[in-house]
Amino acid sequence: MHVFITGATGWIGTAVVDQLLEAGHEVTGLARSDSSAAVLTGKGAKVQRGDLDDLDSLRAGADAAEAVIHLANKHDFSDHAATNAAERAAVQALGDALAGSHRRFVVASGLAFIAPGRVATELDKSPFHGVGSMRGGSENLALEFVDQGVDTVITRFAPTVHGAGDRWFLAALVSIARDKGVSAYVAEGANRWSAVHVADAGRAVRLAVEKPVPAGTILHAVAETEIPTRDIAEAVGRGLGLPVESAPEEHFGWVGSFFGTEMSASNHATRTLLDWTPTGPGLFDDLVSYF
Repeated sequence: MHVFITGATGWIGTAVVDQLLEAGHEVTGLARSDSSAAVLTGKGAKVQRGDLDDLDSLRAGADAAEAVIHLANKHDFSDHAATNAAERAAVQALGDALAGSHRRFVVASGLAFIAPGRVATELDKSPFHGVGSMRGGSENLALEFVDQGVDTVITRFAPTVHGAGDRWFLAALVSIARDKGVSAYVAEGANRWSAVHVADAGRAVRLAVEKPVPAGTILHAVAETEIPTRDIAEAVGRGLGLPVESAPEEHFGWVGSFFGTEMSASNHATRTLLDWTPTGPGLFDDLVSYF
């Protein structure tokens, strides 16, 4: 199968590309720089030059593929409006290119604010609609294309997709603890996060392309479902030899609102639909690579 993927050289995208190539698929990755293009060609993938703002390039990549995986996001936490607008425009362009084809369209999403105060399930609908909402309401926009003959599958990722080389949430928490001399949690640290190793996340996305799951399906790339954030802070504190205490969200900068939010999620339906069993190390076993 020929798969076009945005975010192909990103943290999760790298694992997905490796999975697809190992399974014998033809891969074309979106690349905005010479270095990203070189990484892809070095692995044996093809390159579509462009970025999320180059909608013509996105449409061309989708037109030439048998399936599309959209993982890229600007993640500019200093300009949420621009990030959300770019995400929505990209999903719109890719969906338009796939309309009427019944080709698979795997779209990345997150778990933030999906089910406040409880464990989210794959049946929970995103509350976000429109360009001004989180991720530009791209999850619901992508699902709207099901009625236009697009085989959309949403893959929500755990807030920490961990592993050696991670630069995102967990790495940020470790860095903040080092800088401030304390490993902190928000309030009582009772809110929970889910977690998944990056290799398991990559395999889940590959299976989302390969398996005949129904259009409109929501999947959770989640291995560990409910980890109290205080437990995460305590593990970081032990690893760095630092005290552990409560702190306001502002203590954490851009990651604070996420670390203080319930982002736990079930994975039962995902395991069943994909015949997927996470095998990578758990969050606490993997933390040693962050110190």
